[in-house]
Amino acid sequence: MPGFELFSDEERKQVNDVLETGVLFRYGFEGARNGHFKALEFEKKLARITGAGFSHLCASGTAALCTALAACGIGAGDEVIVPPFTFVATFEAVIQAGAVPVFADIDQTLCLDPDRLEAAVTSRTKAVVPVHMCGAMARIDEIKNFCDKKGLVLLEDACQSLGASFKGRHLGTFGKAGCFSFDAVKTVTCGEGGGIITNDQDVYTRCHQYADHGHDHLGGPDRGADDHPIMGTNYRISELNAAVGLAQLDKLDRIVGIQRKNKAAIKDAMKEIKGVTFRELPDPDGDSATFLSFLMPTQDQAGQAAKKLAENGAPCAYWYENNWHYLKKWHHLKEMKGAARLPFELSGDLPDYAGLVLVQSEEIMKRTLSMQIMLSWSADDMDKRIQAVLNALK
Repeated sequence: MPGFELFSDEERKQVNDVLETGVLFRYGFEGARNGHFKALEFEKKLARITGAGFSHLCASGTAALCTALAACGIGAGDEVIVPPFTFVATFEAVIQAGAVPVFADIDQTLCLDPDRLEAAVTSRTKAVVPVHMCGAMARIDEIKNFCDKKGLVLLEDACQSLGASFKGRHLGTFGKAGCFSFDAVKTVTCGEGGGIITNDQDVYTRCHQYADHGHDHLGGPDRGADDHPIMGTNYRISELNAAVGLAQLDKLDRIVGIQRKNKAAIKDAMKEIKGVTFRELPDPDGDSATFLSFLMPTQDQAGQAAKKLAENGAPCAYWYENNWHYLKKWHHLKEMKGAARLPFELSGDLPDYAGLVLVQSEEIMKRTLSMQIMLSWSADDMDKRIQAVLNALK
């Protein structure tokens, strides 16, 4: 997810604005910062782009998830339904909240299957966290309807899907809150950073407080005059990181446009390859096109395809063997390996993560490959990439 491919004078200017003032902290120092509030400006722009009422920046996508969970009232003893195909940060954030991650199957959208949620609900279920994986959407309208019916909090993990939408509405705006990542390899990068969007002013206020040690930010220039309505932590972003992301955010339409063009060319060339089927997209027009995900008929064919693609110069991700993104390799969770005892271990009735098998998810992930779509490919690069794919898969 390659915003870093478009670094240029815009990012340098925004960073130099901060360096020239010497104010790297996002709050206060009004006299010295010469009117530069990069994090605040980013937040306003992100809210405007996504159509959300409010936005708050954090130090990472993980920090955004932790903050949003707290702001939505999810904590000790609650159960949160999550998918088994995601980055580890999704379930880590739930555990950090003191809550219990409960895994439910994905479908061929590569996201939570709304038809499998009912079986995962218990009396302790508080929230559902669908993850809009690899640049595209879950069946978010059905998931929202389920959550509304059950009285559950819907919190969207859109960390990989900035710029994606469903029926004209940006991902992240369907739930009580939505989270994005702006790390070094996301669609838009701050180097490290994350963001939360919400239409609920109370959720926004708690996010703003929780991510900054509970500060209410009502004391004016004197931070020591702030009150602390809640306990919080330090998930603040720096002005330097926000400055990089601010320049990147101006390039979002360009980034998504290039990705969609490049992805369409490769996908069109692959349509005649026997046995290849493509990931289901509930709204193809809303795909941010960061990845081209496709399925082979069998696990053996998927493994062979991954090998042949790499040999032909068109490497892809075979998630089933990936250590970070699929339940199969999350041994630290299965074996409950923490640096210290974790709060959710006190709940006394944890799922059997070591023995958990999600048959539908297994069947899909064994056969799924994803090809990253780059921004910097020239016309010649595209021709070579397409030929490499055809050589490997035909």
